Amino acid sequence: MSIYHKVIGEGYPIVMLHGWTLDHQVMLHAMEPLFEKRRGWKRIYIDLPGMGKSEPNPSIHNSDDMLEAILHLLDQIIPGEPFIICGNSYGGYIARGIVSSRQNRVRGLLLIAPMIIPEFNDRVVPQQTIIKRDSNLISQLSSTDAEEFCSMGVVQGHTEWERFKDEILIPSKQTNHEFLNHIRQNGYGFSIDISSKFEHPTLVITGHQDHVVGYHDALRLIEDYPRATFAVLDMAGHNLQIEQPDVFNALVHNWLNKLESEKTFNG
Repeated sequence: MSIYHKVIGEGYPIVMLHGWTLDHQVMLHAMEPLFEKRRGWKRIYIDLPGMGKSEPNPSIHNSDDMLEAILHLLDQIIPGEPFIICGNSYGGYIARGIVSSRQNRVRGLLLIAPMIIPEFNDRVVPQQTIIKRDSNLISQLSSTDAEEFCSMGVVQGHTEWERFKDEILIPSKQTNHEFLNHIRQNGYGFSIDISSKFEHPTLVITGHQDHVVGYHDALRLIEDYPRATFAVLDMAGHNLQIEQPDVFNALVHNWLNKLESEKTFNG
């Protein structure tokens, strides 16, 4: 089965994995501006099976299978090559699985609001908080759109709404929910232990007001990543890259600069 992926640029491979029910657009919009003045990077944006343009695969029953499908794709498109991996939310969970499975090839890791604990009731999350709200904007949205936006947004302004609509809301409506529900019921969490020491440049960005995956569980990983920067952003929920783009960009630029200065980068 083919998994849709979009490749931009040439050079050192950097793989982008989106969150649950979304598609590659969320990572594309967050990451592409960072490469406008950089050369030597091959960005690989993937639609996970059952999401975006990737069809559901009947052989995928759980997250173990999802991980294997992505590993198989990477072995096809960048066989034997070292690469960098970036993951948002559920994509961050898969990214850590890739690090665990391909330790000899992964040279850097970015986790954006990563899912650490699969079961929601086992997560440590803050109460939902709204810090900034454009009531006039909210009143102009349909009741469904307003409900979706307000259930996620910590900063609820016009700019945030436009990006939320394009990168989160529209893609989530194109997802095969029946397929994803099957995975949720048959093994949303890995059956293997993916915790392992990773000694390459790592960046973990979380939202202080993220009531979906929280920030606390991610901070527990700090000893696993000796070369990591951990950031907890204020005025930021689960879509932190939309709500705090300037801080997000500064942090990711810093991480990319480190990667480019490493001997492994030959772009």
